Amino acid sequence: MTSRKDLLSGQSAEGSERSGRPERADAARNRAKVLAAAGALFATRDPREVTMDDIAKAAGVGRGTLYRRYPDTAAIAQALLDEHERDLQERLMRGAPPLGPGAPPAERLAAFYTAMVELLEGNSALALGAEPGRLRFAAGAYGFWRAHVRALVAEAGVPDPDALVDVLLAPLAAEVYTHQRDLGVPPERIAEALGRLARGVLA
Repeated sequence: MTSRKDLLSGQSAEGSERSGRPERADAARNRAKVLAAAGALFATRDPREVTMDDIAKAAGVGRGTLYRRYPDTAAIAQALLDEHERDLQERLMRGAPPLGPGAPPAERLAAFYTAMVELLEGNSALALGAEPGRLRFAAGAYGFWRAHVRALVAEAGVPDPDALVDVLLAPLAAEVYTHQRDLGVPPERIAEALGRLARGVLA
């Protein structure tokens, strides 16, 4: 997966692996402390209000150590979210239908919506922290979701997939999802509504 982490400092564990250099033990410990501290903060506070200073203090690391690895809190949230996104991407590419290949486009889009609702339900705090403003569109995972949904729209023969794809992804923005949940709409009803949208547009 091409993730937002690929845009981060070469100090990351992923960068070390790609360059053939093993991650230093102290760097690995600091990374684990930062991610654990950030995860706890994101789970108990509005992620958009968590600062880099908050994370550095909670993790017991210096600001320089934190900034060498992550440029901002969104990058830290994305690092935590990446594991879940990679799993979903694998199921989209090689899993069983209707989520994986082999089902009609409308059913695949409906299954994708359901899987994304499940991902957001379990990780809405991380998604909010990882998607401030236009950064949602810069994330590698968004590019993957966009390519997947655009291919389904094109396969279904719907005109102008480039204009439609971001509209179909808009309901999956973390702020939209958490707003619906705050209003008391359960995940099952959100997934069902998105399934109707998928079938109405692509069927």
